[in-house]
Amino acid sequence: MSLASSPSSSFFPSSPLSLAELDGFIFDLDGTLYVGDALLPGAAATVAELRRQGKRTLFVTNKPVDSRTTYAAKLTKLGIPATADDVITSAFVLAHYLAHHEPDLRYYVLGEPNFVAELRSHGLTVVDELMTQSEMGMITPEGIDALIVAMDRTLDYRKINTAYQALRRGARYFATNGDNTCPMPGGDVPDAGATIAAFLQITGRTPELIAGKPSPIILQVALERLELPAHRCLMSGDRLETDMRMGHDAGMATALVLTGVTPRALAEEVTPRPTLILENIGELLGRLG
Repeated sequence: MSLASSPSSSFFPSSPLSLAELDGFIFDLDGTLYVGDALLPGAAATVAELRRQGKRTLFVTNKPVDSRTTYAAKLTKLGIPATADDVITSAFVLAHYLAHHEPDLRYYVLGEPNFVAELRSHGLTVVDELMTQSEMGMITPEGIDALIVAMDRTLDYRKINTAYQALRRGARYFATNGDNTCPMPGGDVPDAGATIAAFLQITGRTPELIAGKPSPIILQVALERLELPAHRCLMSGDRLETDMRMGHDAGMATALVLTGVTPRALAEEVTPRPTLILENIGELLGRLG
């Protein structure tokens, strides 16, 4: 398995890595710092020590079901003090992007209420399904310019059919993230990537933009928030295809934790390998010189 889309001279998987080389630390959330409502080993102590040393920290998640304020409150409750400005979500990034580039479209959303609220808070128009009966007896959506796919635990046949009909009629197509599954305390559950795969199967279409990791859009927002160049940052996460891919493509050092969806055997055979492979995020500081 290969993650590389292009070579990166700043990526040094076999080189010793020093804490002095790094000023910014980007952390995934689910599967990296916590699973469900349980903090993972060493997470709070690691973030606290980095901050004590003057390092900048940022939390970046592809999960679009909660607001940045909610994620910050959860982190704080679990022992990692955070504000909404410390958190970047795929929902926020997509809403921000569309508000600046496609503000006049009418969006139909496969997503949960908090995501819809995020879109509307950016001034975007979210419509409910508006169906009309055609002369051929086909139910078709009216008033939908674009579809947005996000993680949606309320997804049903009615929503899928509305989205399908909109895509068939040429609606534009965006998504928050491409993760196939999301880690939960009882095991993984389907995420937006599974819905994207279903629409590929029945329409042959893929989103013109996926805002979440490993997109350069979410990366740019993260680096602007940290006010640091990529080579001075380390990306920590549990997914090869999102966290490690984004870090590699940007020229960041990367740390893969085995507390999420990636087994060690796969982590060790991927090309290029992550800079660090950790049993949990609590090992991070001990692996940095």
